[in-house]
This record gives sequence, structure tokens and C-alpha cells, in this order.
Amino acid sequence: MFDIEEELKKLPAKPGVYIMHDKDDNIIYVGKAISLRNRVRQYFRKNNKTTRIEKMVSLVDHFEYIVVENEAEALILECNLIKKNRPKFNVLLKDDKTYPYIKIDVKSEYPNVFITRRIVNDGSKYFGPYANPGSAKEMVNFIREKFKIRQCKNFKSNKRVCLNYHIGRCLGPCVNNVSREEYMEQIHQIEMLLEGKIDKVIKKLKEEMNDSAIAQNYELAAEIRDRIQAIENISQRQKVSNTNINDIDVIGIAKNDFRVCIEVFFVRGSKMIGREHYFFDNLNDMEDKEILSGFIKQYYINNINIPSKIMLREEIEDKTSIEQWLTNIAERKVELRSPQKGEKLRFIEMAEQNALITLNNKEQDKYDILNELKEKLNLDKLPRKIESFDISHISGTFMVAGMCVMKDGKINKNLSRRFRIKTVFSQDDPRCMEEVVTRRLKHSIDNPNGGFGQLPDLILADGGITQIKAIKTAVSKYNLDIPVYGMVKNDKHQTRALIREDRKEIEISEKLFNTITAFQDAVHNTAIEYHRKLREEAVTKSRLDDIEGIGDKKKQALLQKFGTIDNIKSAKVEELTEVKGINRQLAEKILDKLN
Repeated sequence: MFDIEEELKKLPAKPGVYIMHDKDDNIIYVGKAISLRNRVRQYFRKNNKTTRIEKMVSLVDHFEYIVVENEAEALILECNLIKKNRPKFNVLLKDDKTYPYIKIDVKSEYPNVFITRRIVNDGSKYFGPYANPGSAKEMVNFIREKFKIRQCKNFKSNKRVCLNYHIGRCLGPCVNNVSREEYMEQIHQIEMLLEGKIDKVIKKLKEEMNDSAIAQNYELAAEIRDRIQAIENISQRQKVSNTNINDIDVIGIAKNDFRVCIEVFFVRGSKMIGREHYFFDNLNDMEDKEILSGFIKQYYINNINIPSKIMLREEIEDKTSIEQWLTNIAERKVELRSPQKGEKLRFIEMAEQNALITLNNKEQDKYDILNELKEKLNLDKLPRKIESFDISHISGTFMVAGMCVMKDGKINKNLSRRFRIKTVFSQDDPRCMEEVVTRRLKHSIDNPNGGFGQLPDLILADGGITQIKAIKTAVSKYNLDIPVYGMVKNDKHQTRALIREDRKEIEISEKLFNTITAFQDAVHNTAIEYHRKLREEAVTKSRLDDIEGIGDKKKQALLQKFGTIDNIKSAKVEELTEVKGINRQLAEKILDKLN
């Protein structure tokens, strides 16, 4: 058994990386330290820790560490471990701007070269990422034109070549016009080109050009000469390492109750040429310096456009080690600066202002909805997590419930849950509701970090007074203070209003009304779809599985051909015997049983 206090005593006073694990051995946090002994011990001592760190420490079951030579090595190892394991308590960059890569499917008999935005472990070679998609497209077009590799998506032998061969843009491997050895030599040169080994490619091509000229194959020699010139031209256009000393990235940060937004301005030659922004959840109690440090390490680890300077509002803790790390990657000096005046400070202020505007624009609708709910329902805090429940059945049969969750004003389908009613055996919706909510609350009380997550800030019942009272009964069992309101519908089964336990309807805005309507529809659909699924499974099982001679394979084959039980019932004997494994005698038995 891992004894944390005993293991803390063994920590060395050396630089390294520490890795926190929970009881299921999941990595939940990775950090670096100049002194592992001092840094890791801080987490387990009574001091002023943020809510986020307190929660993380409460989940730590055991930890491990890796000792390295210096802080710079620790930083690199920390970055790689965060990238690989994506621990939930680290600052995680969710970059939806997937940059393009150039892929060579080297496992193919005659490999192809194309652009992709997904990297998979399929044995192929990937080159990139390319910050400018146009550069990747230009390079692929150049390769296809000058190296004449195949362009068909799926290679197969043909009796005749395609148009690309006739216009001189393919060597025709599909009709054996080129040996695999010759073709793979082309691929090898392309790989060197994409790796930036331009001099080696040109040297190899010059040798081929000279050999062709000696053999008096002047047409091929001229073609190789043109390829050399084209490679020299495109290599100049594709260069990204000639960063000017005035190339600067400016980073601004803004926060609200929900999220953090980081804005990156690209300043080249004292002019802003572009920007990007990124959002992070649940980092509000972290200091800006800590967030920015985590962001910079993830943002630049695979970035091919590292500037000469990175401007921030204030100096971060591991500035020196990050500068050294970025300098090694870029193979030139990279600095982190925190200017106090002048043009560069104005750029930082502009980045921060834009981050705040971007954040507010992104979150304003959600904030308005939650703030209105807070005011209209007299809640103590913003209802960032709202849950709703609905019961579905037919005359007390196949009784189920659906649960939907709205987080920060947005319905989260991944958090939806379905329940079978276990303790109620008659048509009694309030008792069903009480059972389901009781079970749901118990999940979070027993395991706050389980699949149901934290307890809700508000529960909205899909129904009126009786459903509100049933949910309140469940809530009172655990002495919880969770507000409960109802979502009532009119005679046409359309959402009408929010309602209190005293039957008083609450007047709300159109924006909030539309949100509540969507929420009520979502929970109703979750419940009724589950009910329908169980009912259909039961019908299918009772009608086919009880027929002697019908196993899973024959049942699946029948349903695959006819679709439904009704279609099987209506089929002729001859049609049933078309299904593999169904002879005439069994077909007659099926129809006799079903009809």
C-alpha cells in the first residue's frame, strides 16, 4: 500500500517531474520542479491552496517522479507527458484548429502523397504541421507534378493508364511502366525534401542529370535540371526558419465566471498580421501566470512558427527554462518579455481587450440565461449545472426514466442518463420519479467524481406539482438544499412555463423560454427513446427467440433481410427460404408461430 507521508520523506532535492495518480491509476496531474522534495511536499501541507488544487490533492492515491539533470530537461519531459496523458488538472490546450500534415502511406506497394489533418498509427510518415494550409497544398501539388507519383486514391493494377499518365504527371505503376525500386527512389527523394534535406536531394538529382547527359539522354537530363530549379524555388517559398528579429507573438488573457480565453496576436515587422484564440474551462481559481505558463508550453511544443519574442503582461515563474527550451527548438534566441510601456505594452493591452470581447461574445447568451434563472428563481448562485427527469411507459409497462443535463447554459448530451424503474410495479409516475432521483443523487454522494459528476445546482421536473413534490422528497432524504421547479406543458404538449410548488407560474424572457423548451424536449426524447428501445427489444425477443431452431445468427439474418417482425409475418415461405439456414420446414414453423 502506498503511504503518501512515508513517500514524501523519500523525495530527493533534485530537479524532475512528478506524476499524480488517482485510485484507478489514472494520471490526473503532471508538474515539474527544481526541487522535487520541496515542490511535491507543498501539495500535502496545510497552506493556502486554490480550490482546484485542493480537489486534485483529495483525489491523489499515489504519485511517482522522474529525476532529471536540470530544470530545462524537466520542462521538456513535463510537456511530453502532458501531451501524451492529458491529465484533467493540467491546463489542456484543446486546439480545434487542426493544422494540415503531408502524409506518405509508405506501407502501400506504390505510396501516395496527400494532405491530412488526422494523424493515426498506421505506419505512414507524416510531415508538418503546416501553419499555412496553402503551403501544404502547394508542396503536394509540386511533388505530384515534378515527381510523377500516382494520384489515385486506391492503387490497383489496370489494363490501361489514367489521364495523369498521358499528361506526364504519373509514371504509370498500375500498368508496370515503372519498377517498384525506381518508384521508391522517387518517394525517398520526396521524404528528404519534406524533411528539409534540400542539399541532399539536389546533390542526388545532379548526379542523375550528369549520368543522363553522359548517356546522351538529353531530354531526361533537361527534365531533371528543371526539377532541380523548381525544388530550389519552392524551398525558398516554404522556409519558416528565417524569422525576423521583430517577429513577436503577443498573448493576452481574460476570465469570466465560466471560462478563460487566451488571445494570441501575431506581430510581424510592427504590424499585426493575424490572431487566434483558445478557451479553457474550470481554470478560474488559477493565477494568470500559471495558466499562461501551461498554455505556452503546449502551444509551442509542435509549432513550427516560433517567433523571436513572446510578449506577456507579467513575468511567469519558469520564464528562464521556457526560453531555453524554445531557443533549442527554434535553433535561435527566443525571449519572453513583459514590457512596461510603449508600443509593445499597447499590443498586450489590445490582446487582453480582444480576449475579453471574444469571451463575452462567446458566453453572453449563456450567462444571460443563467443569470435570469438565478434572479427569477431567487437562487443563491448561478445554476451552472441543471438536471431534468422524465418518466415514460405504456399503462405501467416498460417503465423507464430519462435524465438530461444542462451545463453552463448548454445541453450536454454526453451527460444524459437512462434508468429502468426497479421498485415501482404499477402506473405511479411520482413514485417512479422519486426512485430515479434518489438513485441519481446517491451516485454523486457515494462517488462525486464518478459518471454522474457533482450534484446539480437546480432540478427542473418535466411535469407539475406532483413531480416537484416527488423530487423534493428524494432530495430531502439526503438533507440536500437543491432547488426544484417544474416545466409544465399546455394541452398541445408544448412547453408553457416554469412553475413553483405553490402552482405559481414564473414569467420568463423569450430567450430563456426557448432554452427551457429545448431542455424539456431533450429529456422527454431521452425517456421515450429508451422506452421504445426496450419495447422493441422485448417484442423481437418474444416473437423470434421462442421459435425452436432460430438462434442469434438466423434471427439476425431474418431481421437484416426483412427489417421488422411484421414484414417476416407477411412474407411467403419461398421468401423466407432465401435466408441462409432457413429451410422450408423451418419457414413454415416461423410463419405458423408468428401468425
